[in-house]
Amino acid sequence: MTRVMVLVALLAVVSVVTPSGSPASSYPAVVPGKQLVFPDDTGSHPDFRTEWWYITGWVRDEEGRERGFQVTFFRVRTMIGEDNPSIHAPRQLVFAHAAVADPGEGQLLHAERIERALEPLAGMDSGRTRAWIRDWTLALEEDRYRTRIETEVFGFELEFVPDGPPVLNGRDGFSQKAPDPVNASYYYSRPQLVVSGSVRVRDEEQRVSGHAWLDHEWSSEILPEHAQGWDWIGINLHDGGALMAFRMRDREGGAMWAAGTIRDPLGGVRTLVPEDVRFDPLRTWRSARTGAEYPVEWALDIEGRRLQLRPLMDDQELDSSRSTGAVYWEGAVRLFEDDAEIGQGYLEMTGYADRLRM
Repeated sequence: MTRVMVLVALLAVVSVVTPSGSPASSYPAVVPGKQLVFPDDTGSHPDFRTEWWYITGWVRDEEGRERGFQVTFFRVRTMIGEDNPSIHAPRQLVFAHAAVADPGEGQLLHAERIERALEPLAGMDSGRTRAWIRDWTLALEEDRYRTRIETEVFGFELEFVPDGPPVLNGRDGFSQKAPDPVNASYYYSRPQLVVSGSVRVRDEEQRVSGHAWLDHEWSSEILPEHAQGWDWIGINLHDGGALMAFRMRDREGGAMWAAGTIRDPLGGVRTLVPEDVRFDPLRTWRSARTGAEYPVEWALDIEGRRLQLRPLMDDQELDSSRSTGAVYWEGAVRLFEDDAEIGQGYLEMTGYADRLRM
């Protein structure tokens, strides 16, 4: 669904820097019936307000240790300086987040970067995925994605091979986020990516293998006024299938919208409507840093099938309040049915530390 609370902060940035009175219609509308075309639509759509490429996954190293990881590139069209010929006009902003969930560390390791789009420093290509901020990169090269992230504390260089075509979420890629269909994005996923490469945590680098999930969304709308936040999962199932589901929460904590997509092991796809998706919290964890309380274990009802989510570790809070103003929980989780693990993936929870600010 709509990517991380960071995106909300980006929208807040845009609302601050966009000239007063600039109409929302200046951005293209997301409308049903548009046919997504690949690989063209794996690239950037710079006319739209916001866009992101988001990869999450699980890897195992040569010693058998499991870790989660995340890398995200965001693009925001600011509506500033669009008639200014200067290459320094901040017409497009590029943000990136990266993280490693290592139980040996006990908390999420994460880093972030922010730049205006400016060759060769930072940018995003149209026509095929390529996003970068200095030496942080994500690109689709021939039939596989590659990413490289380096920070003082951690780094990874990974390759992702898809096992099939993109999965279109919602109605053929038109993904509604609220009762009013104006709140929508174009949205596809690439589950069951086969991962290989290396991960470094502090001074130790290991070869790894595993599985990952890619989401790509672009939109021109901010979230509805009464939305408090959302809960989202992307799960690679052990049988080769995949499950994406989300609910949008109102200010009272109720579900104002829900949806999802299931891909079966043979590649068949079906769309979940609000009545098919239910999230019920089972156990919470409170952050000693921010005081936010997150439901880190969940009972899920997906088309009447009762499932449970359990985290790789409790503390997977990402606090980017010093830059984007966002605090949220985004971490590796296991999916269970009748106490048997049936999948692994990521859970994202926003709006628990603070209401969305736009």
